[in-house]
Amino acid sequence: MDKIEHIGIAVKDLEVSNSLFAKLLGVQHYKTEEVVSEGVRTSFFKSGPNKVELLAATNPESPIAKFLEKKGEGIHHIAFAVEDIVAEIARLKEEGFVVLNETPKKGADNKLVAFLHPKGTNGVLVELCQEIKAG
Repeated sequence: MDKIEHIGIAVKDLEVSNSLFAKLLGVQHYKTEEVVSEGVRTSFFKSGPNKVELLAATNPESPIAKFLEKKGEGIHHIAFAVEDIVAEIARLKEEGFVVLNETPKKGADNKLVAFLHPKGTNGVLVELCQEIKAG
């Protein structure tokens, strides 16, 4: 794993939270994006080398809606940048981690993503992110 790519925060209202985080971080969000397959609308902030992703549910059956119902607003996941997501999934499976989606899928912010089950990572949902290269 190369670095922390971003921290994902589940929010009830993306517009309200965009305003709050703009005040907190002193910068405006640089991108909003909907990931239809996950039932989520995202907003990204960059503060120095760090990124924060706000996640709001677009339907009541989405993973974010279920998270908010169960736990309320707050940190949803931590994402790590990887160079080769397929190799990293294989390595982590060999180490005994449970991968929630063994085939990487298209996520927000031009990334391929896969998640590790939080039961094997001390309750933290871990996301692996690989930049999708043009061409």
